[in-house]
Amino acid sequence: MTIKVAVPRETAPGERRVALVPSVVKQLDKLGVEVLLQAGAGESSGFNDADYEGVTVVDSADELYAAADVVLRVQPPTVEDAGKLREGSCLLGFMAPHEGDSRIKNLLKRRVTSFSMELVPRITRAQSIDALSSQASLAGYKCALLAASRSPRLFPMLTTAAGTIRPAKALVIGAGVAGLQAIATAKRLGAIVEAYDVRSATKEQVESLGGKFIDTGVKAEGEGGYARELTDDERRQQQEVLADHVAAADAVITTAAIPGRPAPKIIDKATVERMKRGAVIVDMAAETGGNCELTKAGDDVDHNGVIIVGPRNIASSAATHASEMYSRNLYNLLTLLVKEGELTLDWDDQVIADSCLTHDGEVRHEPTRERLEGGNK
Repeated sequence: MTIKVAVPRETAPGERRVALVPSVVKQLDKLGVEVLLQAGAGESSGFNDADYEGVTVVDSADELYAAADVVLRVQPPTVEDAGKLREGSCLLGFMAPHEGDSRIKNLLKRRVTSFSMELVPRITRAQSIDALSSQASLAGYKCALLAASRSPRLFPMLTTAAGTIRPAKALVIGAGVAGLQAIATAKRLGAIVEAYDVRSATKEQVESLGGKFIDTGVKAEGEGGYARELTDDERRQQQEVLADHVAAADAVITTAAIPGRPAPKIIDKATVERMKRGAVIVDMAAETGGNCELTKAGDDVDHNGVIIVGPRNIASSAATHASEMYSRNLYNLLTLLVKEGELTLDWDDQVIADSCLTHDGEVRHEPTRERLEGGNK
């Protein structure tokens, strides 16, 4: 029988992305699968149902789940939706493996094989599947624009008949995918850009984009391209050096994150109080606690004239292109799973093995399994 790949409408508040865009439907034809789409799934991303040629449009999510062999999502399913998936089916999407135990237990009950885009290994062969990177790039771009739009100062230097306007000073903390895009965007907007990352290997990347790298003397390279958590002494040293640069900046963009852990606190209240009135902090890590002590996810905080912006789901604000990139990430993962029209799971393939969260009633991701087993004691 032909594999049925289904795409439901996203229901998480504020989520505008869709897991499949019309241009990728044509590529799915090569895999020999049938595509089902819940009515209106792509509308928030700028795609009408009629744009999906050759796709069967289904009215309800329940009907979709009952028929699906493979489900493609952006956000993790709700606990209720996880319990509606057809037994033995396959689920691809962001799964938030570090939380949502009730949802994961429902996936186990339904013997769903789930692949978490957060767990895709950061190896060369998996770059085209790396949804964290594709969405982070968009988030970095958007945060730089947000900082520029919220600042009462212009980013570029302007020479006018009324005098010369000095360029703004922008500081980007964290030089991963999001941070590098924020650096490049702020630089294109005309700001003087400084950047910092605990991974010293990023120095050349920052400088190649025209930014000045801040050396605090703290190095914290971790596994998988991420930074490790700092010791108390390292964190104190980092904050002391960064505080002077933060205080002098017109706009600060923070992007530091550690998978599965609260965002590291880098800017404390005392440092914010040293900043000039009208300065802006855009905290990309707001959803995981924020890099600034005063950040509130989903809100703006005005502290003595300094505005701290805590955006949620930033990539969703660029829903059309975010969906296009994410859809290609999912398609590239599907090409590893579907061979000659059949679902084939090669556990010797590192990408498949590492990104699998649940399979056949068992948790394959060790940290998640240990957490669930610990909760059952």
